[in-house]
Amino acid sequence: MSALVQRLAGWFAGSPRSDAAAVPVRATGWGRAAAPSPVQRLDQALLWMTVALLAFGLVMVYSASVAMPDNPKFARYSHDHFLVRHAAFITLAFVVSVFAFQVPVATWERVAPWLFVASLLLLILVLIPVLGKGVNGARRWLVLGFMGFQPSELAKFAVLLYAANYMVRKMDVKERFFRAVLPMAAAVAVVGLLLLAEPDMGAFMVIAVIAMGILFLGGVNARMFFLIAAVMTVAFMLMIALSDWRRERIFAYFDPWSDKYSMGKGYQLSHSLIAIGRGEIFGVGLGGSVEKLHWLPEAHTDFLMAVIGEEFGLVGVIVVILAFLWMTRRIMLIGRQAIALDRVFAGLVAQGAGIWIGFQAFINMGVNLGALPTKGLTLPLMSYGGSAILMNLIAITVVLRIDYENKSLMRGGRP
Repeated sequence: MSALVQRLAGWFAGSPRSDAAAVPVRATGWGRAAAPSPVQRLDQALLWMTVALLAFGLVMVYSASVAMPDNPKFARYSHDHFLVRHAAFITLAFVVSVFAFQVPVATWERVAPWLFVASLLLLILVLIPVLGKGVNGARRWLVLGFMGFQPSELAKFAVLLYAANYMVRKMDVKERFFRAVLPMAAAVAVVGLLLLAEPDMGAFMVIAVIAMGILFLGGVNARMFFLIAAVMTVAFMLMIALSDWRRERIFAYFDPWSDKYSMGKGYQLSHSLIAIGRGEIFGVGLGGSVEKLHWLPEAHTDFLMAVIGEEFGLVGVIVVILAFLWMTRRIMLIGRQAIALDRVFAGLVAQGAGIWIGFQAFINMGVNLGALPTKGLTLPLMSYGGSAILMNLIAITVVLRIDYENKSLMRGGRP
């Protein structure tokens, strides 16, 4: 009996060993602890949240577009046309992101100015009638084989890298307006003029906010920052005031139900609100949306959130909002950690990516919920669109690379 008790005690206590003879759990053939694999060093929570948003977006794109072939305009498409294309976009973006992850952050810093120049050239090319493809009065796409590429999406990423690189180079003179702020403002203004020529005011707003956010986080004097914000606000107000159709869109936002706007500029907003109202608390169920049946235009792109609200109700809307809020906060924390490790460029890039994802999601949700005027911005990682998905995933991949290098440094290794 006593022997049995001793054996059981040995099982729970583990085999006796001295510290000198201790062997780690993960050991190589030489008796050393194996280094964590690259996958283990990734921010698993951010990675899986990205995957979850992509997967949910794929389901909702299919739900929002399944009835589109019933419209004579899309009669030649199959019911799974947009599903297949969106899945192909995600696959392509994943493959490109795998290669992008192999690129060190130092390389992104070196190529940032050249990537910015390349984005400017593409923004010019898209304005050439022979090269640029026009849709609904806007010329924003370059046709590249099976997909249309939007240079404005590349411009967001390029400005993100260029602004971070610029602040690192101008760190010693960041308190001087003419040497630190004005050149960056001029660069953003050039991008803005090209985007307004398409026109794509939504992309210009996102790019301006990314640049301003990085300048502020980079340590630009608060008075200069608020001066820039005031100038940008006045500029956007003038753009609206001097444009008849933009002004009409603002008036339609204030009263989308009026006889004047309900069948015109306020049509999308009014039907988006109807969709969200039908969803109530728990929604009508996946696939049960009525507004997607040719009532709500662009249901699978700009107004995907309205379909989510109709099919999953208030609960679904809150879950998506919390997911983007969590993702933005997580990305910002990775940037802050990089800055704490004296990696200023990497930290500013990560925080700029957080501003990009968070601000664009905020604008899209605000438009769908009627809190903001209608603006042609997609919901990041979820709405249908090849170039948007591609650049969103590349931006998040760069953030994951930054986190990977942070952890390598904290373990005593190299980035």
